[in-house]
Amino acid sequence: MRRLCAEDTLLLASANQGKIAELSSLLAPYEITLDSITEYHNGEMAEDGATFEDNALQKARFASAVSGLPALADDSGFCVVALDDAPGIYSARWAGPRKDFLHAMGKVRAEMPDNAFPEAYFVCVLALCFPDGSEACFRGEIHGEFCWPPRGTKGFGYDPVFIPEGNVRTFGEMLPEEKDHTSHRARAFTQFQQRALPTLRS
Repeated sequence: MRRLCAEDTLLLASANQGKIAELSSLLAPYEITLDSITEYHNGEMAEDGATFEDNALQKARFASAVSGLPALADDSGFCVVALDDAPGIYSARWAGPRKDFLHAMGKVRAEMPDNAFPEAYFVCVLALCFPDGSEACFRGEIHGEFCWPPRGTKGFGYDPVFIPEGNVRTFGEMLPEEKDHTSHRARAFTQFQQRALPTLRS
């Protein structure tokens, strides 16, 4: 697996401001310049794969091809065990064209069978692709429970209805720096950091 070098420019293949903010925070200690896909492409990127890995790679390959830069793409979702891991890769689609996650969270609640165990988890897959075709995926998961009604306004997406294991607060009630240490995205980033980022200078 190729590593990024200090002073490289890395393209973040996402227009989701919440994801960009989290990834930018995690990448802050590294001497890497971040660029946005919106500088090269303003429409939706295709993500019609069957897995999180498929979708992340699809976006990263596209972003690297149109920019000529190494590209990092994220595909993530909220999975409820009682719903056979739905919404899963369709998590954003459940929010509809207006990205109404309050509606999406209500849909999860409506679909839950009576007395179902509320086990749920978040998945994040980061895909890194270089213009020469070198690529890799990094997967992180965090398990916990679905809760209702939603609590907190600090997160995004399904954060207000998810309580991670060992906590009493939802992701929506946590400060960004708290979530950065424990989230599915942070766990995927740890793998990315170990395998693809330059060593930090002391």
